[in-house]
Amino acid sequence: MKVLVRGRARGPALISSKPINFLGMVDKETGVVGDPSHDLHGKSLAGSVLVFPHGAGSSVGAYTIYSIKAHGSAPSAMICERADLTVATGCATADIPLVVVPPGETARLGDGQMITVDTDSETITAG
Repeated sequence: MKVLVRGRARGPALISSKPINFLGMVDKETGVVGDPSHDLHGKSLAGSVLVFPHGAGSSVGAYTIYSIKAHGSAPSAMICERADLTVATGCATADIPLVVVPPGETARLGDGQMITVDTDSETITAG
């Protein structure tokens, strides 16, 4: 595990197999994924531990992450397989814990399962 933004957070896993373009896909106020072609379409990121491959799209997506945090609609933590500047900057600005894990490491996590991310102990625990 590589820690990009420190913190401890807990929430239900919200798992996506697709990259997320925060600027183009996520409503800045509600945190709901609006892109009908995305596997999280219609779902809210609020309070979840968001598990996804990586961010995509514009660097302005970092502002979207900050905005959903300001509106109380952000994930409590994010876990991704590849670091990208947009997500890292957004999480750092919004104080959302962010970790990067090797591909396949999240396969043990189930959608909706309660997850705790603790960067101090560098652990992701389910249950």
